[in-house]
Amino acid sequence: MSEYQYYEFQALDRPLDAADREALRALSTRARITATSFTNSYEWGDFKGDPATLMERWFDLHLYLANWGTREFKMRLPARLVDRKRIAALLRGNEHAQLKVTGENLILTIMRDEMEPGDDWDDGSGWLTALAQLRADVFAGDLRLFYLVWLMAVEACAVEADEPEPLPGLGPMTGALEAFAEFFGIDPDLVAAAGERAGTAMEPSSPDAVRAVVEGLPEDRKNVLLVRLIDGDPHVASELRTLVRKQLSPTSPTSTDGLRTAGVLRARARTILGDRQRAAAAKAAAERDRREKEAAKAQRVRLNGLLQRGNAVWSEIENEVERRNAAGYDNAMSLLTDLRVLAGEQGSIAAFVERVAKLRDRHVRKARFVERLTPLITSTQRS
Repeated sequence: MSEYQYYEFQALDRPLDAADREALRALSTRARITATSFTNSYEWGDFKGDPATLMERWFDLHLYLANWGTREFKMRLPARLVDRKRIAALLRGNEHAQLKVTGENLILTIMRDEMEPGDDWDDGSGWLTALAQLRADVFAGDLRLFYLVWLMAVEACAVEADEPEPLPGLGPMTGALEAFAEFFGIDPDLVAAAGERAGTAMEPSSPDAVRAVVEGLPEDRKNVLLVRLIDGDPHVASELRTLVRKQLSPTSPTSTDGLRTAGVLRARARTILGDRQRAAAAKAAAERDRREKEAAKAQRVRLNGLLQRGNAVWSEIENEVERRNAAGYDNAMSLLTDLRVLAGEQGSIAAFVERVAKLRDRHVRKARFVERLTPLITSTQRS
């Protein structure tokens, strides 16, 4: 299998100007470059640019996929809009993630190697769009993305069994979180176990509470924010939400009371897997039973038709055999098989065998038909 690599970058906060696009074009003559994105794939060679440098200079999101099992997701976060210490604590010791300070921003990198290839070809397109909402969610105080990163370590047995979960839970899953879990191939049963309890997604604040916080801001602070908004600063809304969130939800001391451990989640995932397998087996058995009943019903209709046609059926068989092709032999064998069932029901197996033997003798030169006919005679004689 040939090598395949996919690179995609998105600029969310500031569109790329002509000079930016020209600089990016110098890195790749065949990339798809727009005012908000840079996309390229390689079946030979490699990208000449450094994704980390591109993230620092131009982009807010990056996704990389290679068909040998490597996947990577990068996110640029203005440091003033997020709780850097909290995020760093959630990622501490996790080999799947890295948080780097670069100027006024943080670059979050999440990676996974040696993933098993799926059944369907994945060219990488569409994933970054599905994951983009995660950045806005982090700005809004929803840190469940980092719970999923922790689950990657749990699945890799890089977390001790007695280590508590980083948040009270993972549920309810959003589309972006589901896409992240699928992109990085996180055990769906482990995700389901974590999702049985609600996470820390922010509940919508009441308009009155938000208004009270905004009205309490100093006038000079409001003026600065308004000027920035007029100037097109894309982070004003996120910064205001962060400020309101901190005012309405002051940080409380961290406690592990009531949190599940990695060992508990692994055990629950095994239970979910067993339940899922049993449900799938029951569904498959019910489907087999349904098909068998439908087949028996259809066969009974055919058998009744054979009874009505009587000896004319044997003439039909002769005509099909004389066609001397696979379709004719198939039709003849189908009729003979049904006649075998009728013979068993009527207690006339010996007469059936005798008639089939004579049919074989008449067409002995038709080797392919005789080859298919012989097992029917042999099995009938044994029974």
